[in-house]
Formats: sequence, C-alpha cells, structure tokens
Amino acid sequence: MGDAGLYLPCRAGFEPECAAEVTERAGTFGVGGYAKTERDSGYVRFLGLDATSQSQLCRALPWRELIFARQRLSVFAELQGLDPKDRLTPVLEAMAGSGQVFGELSMEHPDADVGRDLAGLARSFGNALRAGLRKVGHLSAKDDARKPTLHVVLLAGNHLLLAAGDPDNSPPWVGGIPRLKLAHDAPSRSALKLEEALLSLLSAEERARWMKSGQQAVDLGAAPGGWSWVLARAGLSVTAIDNGPLADSAMGTGLIKHLHSDGFRWRPPHPVDWLVCDMVEQPKRVAALMGDWLIEGDARRAIFNLKLPMKKRWQEVREQLDTLHSRLQQAGLDLQLRARQLYHDREEITVAVLPR
Repeated sequence: MGDAGLYLPCRAGFEPECAAEVTERAGTFGVGGYAKTERDSGYVRFLGLDATSQSQLCRALPWRELIFARQRLSVFAELQGLDPKDRLTPVLEAMAGSGQVFGELSMEHPDADVGRDLAGLARSFGNALRAGLRKVGHLSAKDDARKPTLHVVLLAGNHLLLAAGDPDNSPPWVGGIPRLKLAHDAPSRSALKLEEALLSLLSAEERARWMKSGQQAVDLGAAPGGWSWVLARAGLSVTAIDNGPLADSAMGTGLIKHLHSDGFRWRPPHPVDWLVCDMVEQPKRVAALMGDWLIEGDARRAIFNLKLPMKKRWQEVREQLDTLHSRLQQAGLDLQLRARQLYHDREEITVAVLPR
C-alpha cells in the first residue's frame, strides 16, 4: 500500500501540463498535495492527500472541467511487487478493506508506449479478477451502472492501482478515451476531433437541444472539409471558408457551401448557430477571433482548437481562456467555456463556448 491520492491519465508528453493544472486547481480549493510525474508515462499521480482532502478534491474537480486529464480517479490502494503467478490474491485482500460493492470492473493502462504493452495482460487478468470479485461479493453479479466502477490501472506487470469511479462524475469510456472509427468517406482525420468534441464537451441533452437539422454553421479554415462534413452529417447547413479545396465527399453532402475567402476577414450576413474553427494559427489570434464573432453577435456558439506552443503550454492555455472569458463577461454575454485536450488532438486543445 502507499499514498493513494488521485490518478489522472493524459496524453503522453503532456504530463507537466496535467500536473500544473491539477496543482493549481487544488490550490484554489485550499487542498495541499503534490503532483508526481514521469515524462511520456501518460499519467500523473497527485499525492500527499488525507482521506478528507482526497474526497474534497474529487468533488471540486469534475472530469468535464479538467483540460489535460482524461479522467480523474480516486485511488484507494496501490499494489507493488506483485507475483506474476498470483496477482489475484493481493487484489482481493486489498478489496477486503474497501467495504464496497462495485457495479462494474474497468481494466486500464496508460495510453503510452509502456502502457500499451500491458493491453493483453489487462484482458486476461480482467477475466480472472471479474470472476474472483463476484465470488466474494465485491462486484455485482451483473453490471450495474448505478454503482461505483472499480478501476484497476496496470502501471507495470507487478504494479497496479485500485481506484473508485463515481458513476455520476466519470467519462463513459475506458481510460476517458472514446474509441471512434473514421468513416470511409470522411474528408480527413480531423473529422474525429469534432466528433469527439461533441461527445466530450456537450452532454447528450445539449447535443439534442443545440445541434439540430436545419441550423446554420460556419467553418473557418475548412479545407479539406472534415469539420464541415461532420456538421453536414448532423443536418446543419455549413458555409466553409477557405482558399484551399474541399474534398468531394464534403461537397457531396449537398449541405456545404464553399467560399474562397480569408477566415480572419469574412463575416456572415446573418448570425449563425455554430462557428467552428481548426486553423493552424497562434492561439492568441484564434481566441481573439472567436471572441469577436461572439461579442459582435455573428455566432451563438463556437467550437475551436488552440494550437499550443512547445513551452509554457499550461500558462498559454490559462491566459487565452481567461482573456476570452473576461471579454465575454465585459460584453454582458452569459456564456461558459469548456476545454479539453481530446484523444484526437495533438499539440492543441479544443474549446467550446456555450450558453449556460
């Protein structure tokens, strides 16, 4: 056993940004602790928490409000030096002290080079563990989404974490990663970014309320048309702004109008329901452009990407989001910002600006 704390999986290489974010957020809530990271490991541990502060921090950090962490798990046991011939017994012994009955078992590993080597072990050990847990009553006979999920995170063949997932405050995907498949007619892989953004940044109710057939959208920097194609498939009429060409599959939807124009200069004749943007530009310039559209009433909602610099990435994210939020408030707009580094993002984050 060890200091349990929190487990926060993230994109490999962004551990410092994830650690800086959770450390700063914990400080704002008056919770002490420290982040432990290893470059390219694909996760961050936040340690130095007693039971009260761990519970407090979990409540203060809903998974949807974290940018660089894909999920946030409350760890109650850490097992090291496991015998490869018998990993089951130590886990069952650790579970005996938890006093919980879990509704589901989620076998996980970091999304990094080392972690991916554990995928086979996660599958085989998960089968044995699921049966063992049900036999002693720590796992419901059938999956029950109303109960907490037991997350078993394999960090190595002899090292794992046991964590509890709140059914009302956890992503619905293993490891916080939605496994999306690229459609054969998608104009580009960037289509997956917008699909994931709609799943991660909006609830099902919000998608049904705000993403309706017949709405108007603008896609700035649209070529080759991946984001326009996603919106058109949802039934929206899209004006795609880019001097570059759009793929035939995008134009074939019949709902996309392509205008050869500068995305920083063009404006619509009437307000649109959605503004989306995935231009490769400085984050400050893109954030300012999005603010202009919203403040001047040219768009009601927006989803856009901010490309990040190589250094001081957390500081850049915080600065641009704080500046945009301040501008919207000063303009009297009651809008909320949500931001995440999606699984399909690279050196960037995706931001949604939505009504409250």
